[in-house]
Amino acid sequence: MTREPYQREGQPGEARSGPAALPLPSLRVVDAVALVVGIVVGAGIFRTPSLVAQNATGPAAVLLLWGLGGLVSLIGAMCYAELASTWPHAGGDYHYLRRALGGSLAFLFAWARLTVIPTGSIALLGFIFGDYASQLLPLGEHSSALYAALTVVVLTGLNVAGIQLGKWTQNLLTVAVVAGLGLVIIAGLFLAPAIPAPAPAAAVASGGTGHAAWGLAMVFVLLTYGGWNEAAYISSELRGGRRSIVSALLWSMVAVTGLYLLANAAYLRGLGSAGMGQSEAVAADLMQRVAGPSGAQLISLLICAAVLTSSNATILMGSRTHYAMGRDFPLFSPLGRWNARAGAPVNALLVQGAIALALVGVGSITRRGFETMVEYTAPVFWFFFLLTGVSLLVLRRREPHVARPFRVPLYPLTPLLFCASCAYLLYSSLAYTGAGALVGVAVLASGLIPLALMRRRTGHPRSNPSNGGRKSWGFGRPRSV
Repeated sequence: MTREPYQREGQPGEARSGPAALPLPSLRVVDAVALVVGIVVGAGIFRTPSLVAQNATGPAAVLLLWGLGGLVSLIGAMCYAELASTWPHAGGDYHYLRRALGGSLAFLFAWARLTVIPTGSIALLGFIFGDYASQLLPLGEHSSALYAALTVVVLTGLNVAGIQLGKWTQNLLTVAVVAGLGLVIIAGLFLAPAIPAPAPAAAVASGGTGHAAWGLAMVFVLLTYGGWNEAAYISSELRGGRRSIVSALLWSMVAVTGLYLLANAAYLRGLGSAGMGQSEAVAADLMQRVAGPSGAQLISLLICAAVLTSSNATILMGSRTHYAMGRDFPLFSPLGRWNARAGAPVNALLVQGAIALALVGVGSITRRGFETMVEYTAPVFWFFFLLTGVSLLVLRRREPHVARPFRVPLYPLTPLLFCASCAYLLYSSLAYTGAGALVGVAVLASGLIPLALMRRRTGHPRSNPSNGGRKSWGFGRPRSV
């Protein structure tokens, strides 16, 4: 069996420190589920249901859209479960892209992870936190940006302090947000006075019609489901063997889909589909109807907890790709140092935090922090999501004899459906967003500069003596297991 250049096998009790230290299997399945649920169940479920209701034809259509979103996400999770259980690695998508499509695309993905995807998401979540925290305790003209920066600094510091502190922070925040969402569900299903069902004609008038409206609604639904793939980045740190990542992904999606369906049923009962469509803060309006102003304040706290949950998990998992990037590419080698004391890639966490802070500054200057970061991240995210789906198809054909603890059912239909969904969302993210999308694409394209610099420096991929002279940054055909 040929080992990848950024991996080194050792005995379980082997001391690991300094540049050669590697991730240890220190996370349980329940920790991984908490991380995935914490990323997915964020601020979106408190905002996007109103946008979905605006484009749906009534209560049944709203629930159908959210159910379909869960199904599409489950299909994607099964594709990732095969990749992550067959090739567990801290690099996640980066590792699969490198293996299937070569080092150049993998490097561009790693560059996107460093400069656009998780860093942009961290800044985006920081602005959401700032918007709601400012309602409780304003800090002046730039209150939202100040809260966003504070979020980046504090949560990055917690993860630099170590994986154990980071994971327990995540578990506690996830418990808080799920419990809070549970309160919203109870309030809507059992405490709020039911809204009378509208007549069929009124139901159609309250929402959009045709394929365009449904397609736009699915964009919002799938964006709210986004984030489950992040579990792939801790696959090498999970206890219990390779099938643990399968359990983590599938149980996470079942839990999230159930929560989302219940939450939307609560919104529909308490506000009605027309009321949902007219609301800009659907959860706050529901709680206001049940408990008055104190209910609205409670939901603001809940949303703050939800954002912190997603932000903490994104910081923890995003740093793992930067670590893998440093292990493969000499120009970024400081990122590939694993701190054995902290049980985390400290350098990667610090660089990620610095870039996220810079993006917070950009959002503050534009005065459209949240919208700017959405535009900035979406096209790049869905482009590489599509390529990861393609990687599954490529690796099935190229390496058919590799043992796969989990195989995607109904192959190749399942990954083809996943790729089609990603292609549609890539199109939508370019068609329905503004200049921020072009900036994100331009930043991705700027990754060609360090790529060319590394090629020019050596003329070919540098060999790493510690790996028997094999290529250390992997341009060309990937190696087989």
